[in-house]
Amino acid sequence: MPDTIVTAQDTGVLTITLNRPDVLNAFNDQMSTEMQDALRQAERDDNVRCLVLTGAGRGFCSGQDLRDRAGDREFSFVASLRRRYNPIIMKLRTIEKPVLAAVNGVAAGAGCSLALACDLRLASENASFIELFARVGLVPDSGSTYFLPRLVGLGKAFELCSLTDPVSAQDALRIGLVNWVASEHDFPSRTAEIAGRLAEGPTRGFGLIKRALNHNLSVDLAAALDYEAMVQEIAGRTADHSEGVSAFLEKRKAKFTGT
Repeated sequence: MPDTIVTAQDTGVLTITLNRPDVLNAFNDQMSTEMQDALRQAERDDNVRCLVLTGAGRGFCSGQDLRDRAGDREFSFVASLRRRYNPIIMKLRTIEKPVLAAVNGVAAGAGCSLALACDLRLASENASFIELFARVGLVPDSGSTYFLPRLVGLGKAFELCSLTDPVSAQDALRIGLVNWVASEHDFPSRTAEIAGRLAEGPTRGFGLIKRALNHNLSVDLAAALDYEAMVQEIAGRTADHSEGVSAFLEKRKAKFTGT
């Protein structure tokens, strides 16, 4: 069977492209397995300093391919989520490298969750976000009930999940669902620009920022301050910190190595 994802690496940036364009890159078992493998490899590869997640064709990801489980009377939602989707979402949140979702088209259902799990989101002007689950009597999963209220607030999150109206790229920017919107023409270059800046940055520092933000979502101020002090101690001993200080004193651009 053909690969359901395609990877390309260039100057510290690993681009993972969901590659089932005929079904708007809907997930099947093969894609979830290949995605987990790609993320594990990216985590281990020191040459990867930024990840870009995007889709082939006119869609980002339309969620679960319902045809993939048609007729399976023994299908278990909990087993499927724990085996297929949850490891992907957890890896996106815990990999200590920045992850940019380059949302080129519709992000629906678990595809929307996938975009929300990334650290940053760039949307094409043609992109849209739809929490489709309630249309088939289901609950948003793959992290949507966690990420969505933190990005847009509880009331807006319930609206999007219950009424299932599509959110355009511009509306997504207005409510804080995405960081940037680019025209269709500028989308590839804007993706490359943002990813390039991330790949040139202090990778270990970015990873520690991510670790602290994740941890401090669920603790009180005293615990957050203590955790910040701990990760700052780690960051302060990196080569990138030394380079950053030298560059500042010498009035030049820092050349970070990710170490």
